[in-house]
Amino acid sequence: MLEAVIVDDEIKALQSLSWELSNLSDEVNVVASFTDAHEALLYLEKHTPDCLFLDIEMPAMDGFQFIKKLKNKAFPVVITTAYNQYALKALKNEAIDYLLKPIDSDDLDETINKIKKFNTKTITAEKLEQILLNHNTEAHTKRITINTDGKLLFFESDEILYAESDGNYSTVHLKDGQKILLTKKLKEVNELLPSSCFFRIHNSYIVNLNKVKQFLKTDGYVILETNHKIPVSRQKKSDFLDLL
Repeated sequence: MLEAVIVDDEIKALQSLSWELSNLSDEVNVVASFTDAHEALLYLEKHTPDCLFLDIEMPAMDGFQFIKKLKNKAFPVVITTAYNQYALKALKNEAIDYLLKPIDSDDLDETINKIKKFNTKTITAEKLEQILLNHNTEAHTKRITINTDGKLLFFESDEILYAESDGNYSTVHLKDGQKILLTKKLKEVNELLPSSCFFRIHNSYIVNLNKVKQFLKTDGYVILETNHKIPVSRQKKSDFLDLL
């Protein structure tokens, strides 16, 4: 069943469309409707319906301004209006369809079919990201998720050697020699890594405990199995020894 949201400042038009949608057998469920565009924007920041039916002529904010303010655009938009001069602009604003009021039942039925095809063929980046994040936070997986440059990267703990601070940035060093630059402070990176096998041994370094080959207590260094030499701060030395 499709979950629909309606935004229209005219209460009668809103009720009429809601009634029409509800009567399309069991295909559509109107989960929310708004006469106030600002309230609708707040709702859509936290919810992702299957489609949005949006009026154009509204007093505080017209439909095209509404689309520009939408932070979450992971659903198709259908323009509804009593004026036919907006058709081209609607297409330019990536609306999936354009319905003239009073809305004809056959036209509405065709629009619903378009929405269903759109949602079947299209999996948005936002939806895919959420699916991947959910998968990687489930108990059965031990993979680490790092978000960088508009990409989600997934690693096993064993792939990461250490992370190094560079002011407001950090670099994650992998055992295959790759380096991943993150726009995160080391403190934020530390929160992403499981404490069961990663430890911040210095203000500038986090190491994978499973990769430590030697600890030179007098010199205050650890040597990883790749022969990387990482300093251990005096404050961290006692805690580090306890872990080992």
